[in-house]
Amino acid sequence: MDSGVLQIWQSTGIANFEWGNILMIAIGLLLIYLAISKNFEPLLLLPIGFGGILANIPIAGISGPDGMLGILYHMGVDTGLFPLLIFMGVGALTDFGALIAMPSLLVLGAAAQFGIFATLLGALAMNLIPGMEFSLSDASAIAIIGGADGPTAIFLASKLAPDLLGAIAVAAYSYMALVPLIQPPIMRALTSESERKVEMKHLRHVSKKEKIIFPLTILTAVILFLPASAPLVGMLAFGNLMRESGVVDRLSSTAQNELINIVTIFLGLAVGSKLSADKFLTAETLGILVLGMAAFSIGTAGGILMGKLMHKVTGGKVNPLIGAAGVSAVPMAARVVNKVGLESNPHNYLLMHAMGPNVAGVIGSAVAAGVLLAIVN
Repeated sequence: MDSGVLQIWQSTGIANFEWGNILMIAIGLLLIYLAISKNFEPLLLLPIGFGGILANIPIAGISGPDGMLGILYHMGVDTGLFPLLIFMGVGALTDFGALIAMPSLLVLGAAAQFGIFATLLGALAMNLIPGMEFSLSDASAIAIIGGADGPTAIFLASKLAPDLLGAIAVAAYSYMALVPLIQPPIMRALTSESERKVEMKHLRHVSKKEKIIFPLTILTAVILFLPASAPLVGMLAFGNLMRESGVVDRLSSTAQNELINIVTIFLGLAVGSKLSADKFLTAETLGILVLGMAAFSIGTAGGILMGKLMHKVTGGKVNPLIGAAGVSAVPMAARVVNKVGLESNPHNYLLMHAMGPNVAGVIGSAVAAGVLLAIVN
């Protein structure tokens, strides 16, 4: 073959594709399919899937240090900037009124984080399986999947296990998207029909002053007791303060819309850059997917069991189903709780009550991330 023709041939994708690249492109297409056809977390699965396709194009070097995806990753994920900006937007979007009206719901969000620490031990135990090798840092990053909080999972993985970031992010967002499928069987298995029928009384009105004081209070608590969580909780509190203060509507609107949308696009593409075949197709990835499912299921069960305890302590005034919303997948988990409650009692509207543990779970997962950072460091 003529040298010029050979050189042209060697510069084509056909000549340089490996089976791993083809498989990972197929996985990227699957994520895009789930986002478009099934509406599974489309805001992130679509850019993650497309980023994964770009990262597996041979020769192009798109995900390399000098490529577009590589630059995005270093700029926003490696530095931790993108997840923090997402948290600011989440804070601006979130109404903490249900939690303020019934502070006891905070324990449901805390109980749902049990899955994180159970999975930490499970990840370390997996080192007994040939081919698996998770350090304490790796296990801590994997465990946070149980919080069902994508930005927190990405933030922690970028700090503790950057090589596992792609698998952890895909697992976190995939299980978040599968909340309507994963949670209901666990909820029905752990509660009785009579418990699911419990109607909860209307929550009290929460004043504007209380809503302004709340983000400052949680930030103060974090500063005093767990400074490692301050980046995540601080941005969440700042976003919420902009929302509730009523004096910076333009800033609050930007955080809720334009800014969080732009950052979500960049974050998804940057995470997708870690879905290259050499980083994703490992035995550890399969272990992460299994552990992620376990973490999510244990977190759901932990919240429900705490809900059952509250049901007994309050003399039947708390519907234990709302404990399942403590896993932090806002607001999908709360909607699923409401749906399951309505199946047992058509007059049982639990959405507002479920939002209490749901937003408590956001705080809880950020605190858990801080604990894990403190343990590892």
